[in-house]
Amino acid sequence: MQPVSTRQAYLDWLRIASIMAVFFLHSSMAYVEDWGWHLKNKETSNLLMEVNFWMSRFRMPLLFFISGTVTYFMLKSRTTGSFIGLRFRRLFIPLLFGMLVVVPPQVYMERLTQGFKGNFADFYPSIFTTGAYPKGNLSWHHLWFILYLFLYDIIFAPAFKWSMSDRGKQRLAFFNNLATGKRIYLLLVPSVIIYTAMNLSFPETHDLIHDWGRHIYWIFFLLTGFTCINFPALMDSLERNRRTSFLLAFATILIINYIRWNNLEPDDIFPNWRHDWRMYAYMLLFPLTAWGWIFTAIGYAKRYLNKKHRIQNYINEAVYPFYILHQTIIVIVVFYVIRTSEPVLNKFLFTFITSFILVLCIYHLFIRPYSVTRFLFGMKPKKKATRPTETTVEKSAETIQPAIQLS
Repeated sequence: MQPVSTRQAYLDWLRIASIMAVFFLHSSMAYVEDWGWHLKNKETSNLLMEVNFWMSRFRMPLLFFISGTVTYFMLKSRTTGSFIGLRFRRLFIPLLFGMLVVVPPQVYMERLTQGFKGNFADFYPSIFTTGAYPKGNLSWHHLWFILYLFLYDIIFAPAFKWSMSDRGKQRLAFFNNLATGKRIYLLLVPSVIIYTAMNLSFPETHDLIHDWGRHIYWIFFLLTGFTCINFPALMDSLERNRRTSFLLAFATILIINYIRWNNLEPDDIFPNWRHDWRMYAYMLLFPLTAWGWIFTAIGYAKRYLNKKHRIQNYINEAVYPFYILHQTIIVIVVFYVIRTSEPVLNKFLFTFITSFILVLCIYHLFIRPYSVTRFLFGMKPKKKATRPTETTVEKSAETIQPAIQLS
C-alpha cells in the first residue's frame, strides 16, 4: 500500500462536520439543563439535551482524530523544525490573540449576569489583574482545543516525522497487520482502558494542569488518526468494517441511554459506587461509543464522501476562523435572546441561525480579505495575483493571431 500523498476530500468533509457539531452544541448549551455553561436560559429543552449528549460523546475525539491526519500532511513536505514553526504560527498565535481579543467578550457577558456594572472598557483591564478563570477573567474558554493540539503536536513532532521515514515504516510495519479482518478494533483498547481507569480521579477540566485523564485520552485519538493515514491499509480497513463500527456505535449508545433514561446509573443506585465494578463497566461504554462513532464516520465518509466540491476550498479556509469566533458570537447573541419570552426552541433556532450568519459575515468581510487578520486567525497567507510577464503576453498574442486570421 503506497503512502497517501495528497489531502483526502472525505477527511476535510469530516473536519467541517465536526466543527458544525461543535457549533450546534454551543448554540444549544444555554438551553439545556445538565451542563454548566456561561449563560443559561430559565427554561430548558430535554430534546436538545439528548442531541447534545449524543454529539458530545464523539465530537472532540473526532476533531483530534482528524487533526492527526492533518498533522501527517503538514509534516510530509516539511522538516520537524519547520513543522513546529508552522504550528506556532497557525496555533499559538491565534490562541494568544483569542485569549486577548476573542474570548474576553464572553467573560464580560457572563460577569454582567453575575452583577458586574460597567462597560467593556471598564472590564477589559481585569483580565490582566484578576487571574485565571473562573475566579479571574483571563481564559482560553473554547480555545482549549487549540492549546492542547499545539502542545501535542510539538511533543510528538519528532516521533511523527520518524514514523514517516522508511526506517520508521519498517519498524512499525506491524500496524499493517491490524488492517486484516477485525483487528483494527485493537487500536481502541489502550484509550478505553485508560479512560475507564482515570475518569473518576481526573475528570475533564480543560485547565491544562489538572486534565491528565483527558490529555492521555485525547492523545490516543490524535495518534490513531496520524497512524491510520500513515498506514493507509488501516483506513481501508475502516471502510470495509464500517457496518461493524456502526453496530458498535449504535449498540453502545443504546445501552448508555437505557441506563440513563431508567435512572440506573451506578453512582445513583450503589452506595459504594466508586469501588463497584459496575461503575467501571458503565464508564467503559463511553470511550467505546466514541470510537464506534468515529470509525463509523471515517468508514462511511471514505466510502461516500471522497469527492471534492468546488466550494470545499472556501469552506476549508473558513472552518478554522469559524471555530475561533463562533462561541463568542453565540454568547453575545444568547445574552440578549434569553431575556425574551419566546419558547425555548425558538430561542435556540434564532441563536443558531443568527450566530451562524454573523460568524460567516465577520469572516468574509473582516478576516478573509486582509493579511493581518488572516495571520491572527491562523490562515495561510493570501495568494498574490501574478501579473503576466512580457514573454507570456507575446506568446498569448502569437497564439491568438492565427485564430483571428481564421475567423
